[in-house]
Amino acid sequence: MDNEKGNIRSLRKLLDEKVKLYNQPGFIDKDPVQIPHSFTKKQDVEIAGLFAAVLAWGNRTTIINNCKKLMQWMDNKPHDFILNHKDTDLKPFVHFVHRTFNATDLLYFIEFLQYHYKQHNSLEDAFVPEKKYKEDTVEQALIHFHNYFFSIEHPERTIKHISTPARKSACKRLNMYLRWMVRRDTSGVDFGIWYKLNPRQLVCPLDVHVARVAHRLGLLDNIKSNWQNALQLTYHLRDLNPDDPAVYDYALFGLGMAERF
Repeated sequence: MDNEKGNIRSLRKLLDEKVKLYNQPGFIDKDPVQIPHSFTKKQDVEIAGLFAAVLAWGNRTTIINNCKKLMQWMDNKPHDFILNHKDTDLKPFVHFVHRTFNATDLLYFIEFLQYHYKQHNSLEDAFVPEKKYKEDTVEQALIHFHNYFFSIEHPERTIKHISTPARKSACKRLNMYLRWMVRRDTSGVDFGIWYKLNPRQLVCPLDVHVARVAHRLGLLDNIKSNWQNALQLTYHLRDLNPDDPAVYDYALFGLGMAERF
């Protein structure tokens, strides 16, 4: 038992040190989170954050440049653009491509966001329609968002761009988005502008790099990037910080980045 407590203390110390290294303003300029940080209006932050998270795979410079391009096409007023654009305003978007995300997907995202914001004040309602979310983790919120996102007529090909735990996906990018919107501290990276969800309910974003690091640290039994492992990792991280397990995303991400080079 003493050994186990000692191991937990050592692991917490290691991860807390890495959190301090990455959970600070200098991190913003090198990460897609800089895109929503360009805005102050809540809805602009939500929309910019969603695109930044959904497109966050591949080369980071390309991710950031493509997101900036989208925001420029929206006149750097994404909420106003979503609600009030005309069909002719969409012409630049028909040539957009980011890896497998293309103009068909982009135009549907815009259509859905307009559909949603005409009825709701915040994108948080797309994840949590009730007044308060009472589940242990964000699993049901992610499933609801996926089902709601595709509740209007949609292109079949776009389904792959919104993951869901119902298909055993780790939902890395959406969990990262929820971390941005829900976590709040004094470091200034995450926004903490959503209150129906609690930081304790967040699931740590998991990809193959984080899975390898977590496995090496004894936090995962294997290196699979799936929903089961995302939950297992999160439950272990709750042992280190019950109220804010997703804060260790910074540490695991940082260790994962170091592993790549």
